Amino acid sequence: MCTVKELLRNKESIIWSIHPKATVINALQLMAQKDIGALPVLDEMGLVGIISERDFVHMIAETHECKMHATIDNYMTKEVITTIPDATVSECMLIMTTHHIRHLPIVENNQLIGLISIGDVVRQVVSEKDTTIQQMENYISGRGYGQ
Repeated sequence: MCTVKELLRNKESIIWSIHPKATVINALQLMAQKDIGALPVLDEMGLVGIISERDFVHMIAETHECKMHATIDNYMTKEVITTIPDATVSECMLIMTTHHIRHLPIVENNQLIGLISIGDVVRQVVSEKDTTIQQMENYISGRGYGQ
């Protein structure tokens, strides 16, 4: 089973993030520009939150307005669920489905080293299943296992 560390090797190494005192419009522009659904929120001490598309939807639904110049720290999720690089993709899927989250920050030695999405996890699971199916087809057809 693939680990998060292996999954991160195949991802872009840049971790787009935002400061808690940045504005909603700053976050939305960065997310649109980079085509990403969430941003880790970092201050001088490290990871202090995460802000996602869903957070902005909740903000608008609750207030009936889009406060573009409000700061991120008013809307970010402050109790961030994280995992470690040695976690398996299956463990990440369980964390994400249990907590109903789509983005999972990866932390090592209290430092943010990556961010994976549910899409990253699903792609990896599908890839592993495809490999297993191919190996079984090879075995059944007499071409040998793992060829």
